[in-house]
Amino acid sequence: MNFSGSASAQVQAGGVNKPGSWYVGEGLKQGDFFSYSLCHIYYKDCSQFRIDFWVESSQQVGSEDQWKLQTVVYDGSLTLVGTMNVGKVAPEPTGSTPNLAPYRDAFKSSIVWLSAYATAETGGLTGKGPKNFNAPSWGRIGNIGGEQIIPTVEEKIAVPDGIYDTVQISWKTGGKENRVWIVDEFPFPIKADTYAHVSEGVPPQEYRFELLDYRTGVTNNPFVGIKDTGTIKQALGCETNYSLSSVTKNTNTNTMIIDLKYGPSKPKPGCDLELIINFKRSVHQEEFENEVHYDILVVKQTAGGLAPTRSIAEEEGRDILFTTSGQVRRMIEVKESGPTTYAIFVYGNGPQSVPANPTKAGFITFDVQVQAGSAPVTPPVTQKPTVEIPSWVKNNAKWWSDGTIGDNDFVAGIQYLINQNIIKIPPTSAGSGPASNVIPPWVKNNAKWWSDGTIGDNDFVNGIQYLIQQGIIKITS
Repeated sequence: MNFSGSASAQVQAGGVNKPGSWYVGEGLKQGDFFSYSLCHIYYKDCSQFRIDFWVESSQQVGSEDQWKLQTVVYDGSLTLVGTMNVGKVAPEPTGSTPNLAPYRDAFKSSIVWLSAYATAETGGLTGKGPKNFNAPSWGRIGNIGGEQIIPTVEEKIAVPDGIYDTVQISWKTGGKENRVWIVDEFPFPIKADTYAHVSEGVPPQEYRFELLDYRTGVTNNPFVGIKDTGTIKQALGCETNYSLSSVTKNTNTNTMIIDLKYGPSKPKPGCDLELIINFKRSVHQEEFENEVHYDILVVKQTAGGLAPTRSIAEEEGRDILFTTSGQVRRMIEVKESGPTTYAIFVYGNGPQSVPANPTKAGFITFDVQVQAGSAPVTPPVTQKPTVEIPSWVKNNAKWWSDGTIGDNDFVAGIQYLINQNIIKIPPTSAGSGPASNVIPPWVKNNAKWWSDGTIGDNDFVNGIQYLIQQGIIKITS
C-alpha cells in the first residue's frame, strides 16, 4: 500500500492488476436464487439470520425498472415470507412487505452497501458507475478522516457455496481492517467482515455475511409451501397495543444496574415479549455499561438454586448475546405457560471477540404472568451443522501461520484431531481425484486470521473442508 498527500488529506492507493470493472447487481437476472447468512449492528447487535431471495420478475414502477424478489428470512424460531423490490441501476430495496422491514434495511446496509459507490449508472455526475479493479480508490468513507475504499488483493476464498476467485475491497476503521470480497460479473459480494466507526474504544462488528447458496435459471418459486410464522402469531390474536412494565434492579453481585421495561404484562404463549434493557453502571447510574456479554434465560427454582431451562442465545445459535452500547431492544417468543421467571444474566464486559471479563458478572430475575395455554409448533429452522473447535487448537494454527511448524505437521495434527472427534466439523466429502500436496495461501491466511480472532470458527473450517476435499487431510469414516 502507498500513502501520499498531507496529514489532513491523506490518500491511500490501491488497485489490483486485473482488467475490467464491477458494480453491485452486475449480471443479475430473472431466475437467480441467493441464500446468505447475515448480521447487522442495528438488528439485535449483529444477531445472525438467514435471508433467501429469488428474482421472480422484472417490473415497471413509475419511471423505474425494478426486480421483484420473493424473499424468506429465517431468524431463530421465526420464518418470514414476503417480497422485496430492488432497482436495476442499483439493487437497493425500494420497498418490501411490512414483515421484512428490519431485514430489508440490514440487506441494504450490508449486502448491497457498495452500491453507494459502484452502480450500473453511466454518464452521470454522481461519481458512481462501474468501478475498475485497477483503480487506486473507489471512494471515501463518510466519517471524519474517512479511509479510502480500495481494491486490495486478488484472493481465493471459501464460503459454504464453494470456492471463489475474488477481489478483496478493504478500508480501515479504528485500526480494524474491513473486508468485502467480490467476484467479477457476480451480482453481490460473496463475503464481508466489517466494523462500525467509533471515536474511541474497540469498534464493534457492523455487518458480516457469507454466501450459502447460489443458483441460476430457477423457474418456479422455491418458497412454495413455506409458512410465515407471523401469520401464525396473527391468528393467535397477539397483543400489539400495550403498556410497558418497569423493573430496575441491582444484579445479585451489586456490580451493575439493569433497567428493564417489558410488555405485554400478560403475554400469550406463542406471542412475543418485548424487552427494552439498559445496562447501567452501579457507581454512576446515568452512564451505560459498554461491551456487555449477556443472555436472557428462563429459570426455575431447584433445591440447588435457580436453574436455566431456556437460553435465548442458544436458540439463536450463539454462545452469548452482546451489546456494544449497553442499550438493547429484543422481541422473544413466549414458549411457557403460567407464572414464568426470566433472568438477565451478565457474563461480564469486554470486546465481543474475546471471553468476557467476569468482574461485573451477575444477574437479575423478573416474573411474568404468561397466560395459560401452549405455544403453537412452528416450522423448524434449517441450521448449519455444528462446528466445535477447542480454543487451544488456535495455537497450532498460529504456529503454522508464522512458520513455527510446517505444512505436514499442521495437516497431521488437524487430521488426528478430526479423526479423534476432538474437532467436529460439518460432513465433508473427500475428492475422488488424486490427492494434492499444495496448500493454497488463502488457507494459511484463514488460519492466521482465526488464530488472532479476526474471523470465526466457520471461516476457519471452510479451509479445513477444502483440504479434505482435495485429499490433503484424510478422515476416517
